[in-house]
Amino acid sequence: MSDLNAKGIQYMQEGKLEEAAKAFTEAIEKEPGNAVSYINFGNLLGAVGENERALRFFDKALELDETAGTAHYGAGTIYFEGEQFQKARVEFQKALQKGVDSSDVHFMLGLTFMNEDQVKLALPYLQRAVELNEEDIEAKFQYGLCLARLEMVDEAIQQFLSVIEKDKNHADAYYNLGVGYAYKEDGEKALEMLDRALEIDEGHLLAGNAKRILTQSE
Repeated sequence: MSDLNAKGIQYMQEGKLEEAAKAFTEAIEKEPGNAVSYINFGNLLGAVGENERALRFFDKALELDETAGTAHYGAGTIYFEGEQFQKARVEFQKALQKGVDSSDVHFMLGLTFMNEDQVKLALPYLQRAVELNEEDIEAKFQYGLCLARLEMVDEAIQQFLSVIEKDKNHADAYYNLGVGYAYKEDGEKALEMLDRALEIDEGHLLAGNAKRILTQSE
């Protein structure tokens, strides 16, 4: 990667978007045949909501280098954010086919399938995302939700427990643990988890409703 691209990425990480744009523009002017500069500029445009322009930059990168899987990943995230899940899925799958075997790609592909209500298809991708990055709390949480929707309750509970181990204030994980324990007819444990969710977020409507239903049934 050229120094200009590295500098641009550093500026992006620091939130200095104008400086990043200048660095990527200069990189493109110096090496107009380098697909990486177009991908970086596309990512920057996506970050500031200029989605149509971002997609044009990803297209240009793929014209220059059809093996550029990260351009497909960038386009996939744009389509995902615009809730164009079918287009997002195609791009994420192409990113994987072209060798971008990262936790992020598996996670986004899994989420795309979840949003398309294809929960069984989401499962292996979310599982792989967690395997590739054990520290990714959001991947663990979404994997837990996927397992829960497939009624694999014990496995889902394990994932949610792993989430709260890493983030003691994850109200949604406590809520889902409450639901999981209620499903297993462990009312005491379920209430404990729902109470914890409400301690963290007193306005958690789902936890409040679940607690009401549990206490009434007892």
